[in-house]
Amino acid sequence: MLYSEYLKKNDDYRLVYEKGRSRANKYLVMYVLSNGSDKNRIGISVSKKVGNSVIRHRFKRLVKENYRSHEAVFNSGLDIVIVARSEAAAADFKTVGSALMHLGKLHRIVKE
Repeated sequence: MLYSEYLKKNDDYRLVYEKGRSRANKYLVMYVLSNGSDKNRIGISVSKKVGNSVIRHRFKRLVKENYRSHEAVFNSGLDIVIVARSEAAAADFKTVGSALMHLGKLHRIVKE
């Protein structure tokens, strides 16, 4: 990822969950919090309710690739946590990308 890093620590995830704003659609829930730097940090959370490890990892790859391909249109300086809903197990690449961009527009973090 060119402009982004990953959230790795549990404390970082908790901070975004507690202080960030959340918006949701059928497939995803997105939490956003300003981090005060010039880079975005992204975290992806997929629970066991979504499916087995193969399905969960596939979904993470879909989200990472969709975010990477649209990375230039997102505002910078944000911590973003994306949580999968159970309907996301059957989603394909295009559906995940559309859901991700929809939530970005709801949060107003996508450049027009």
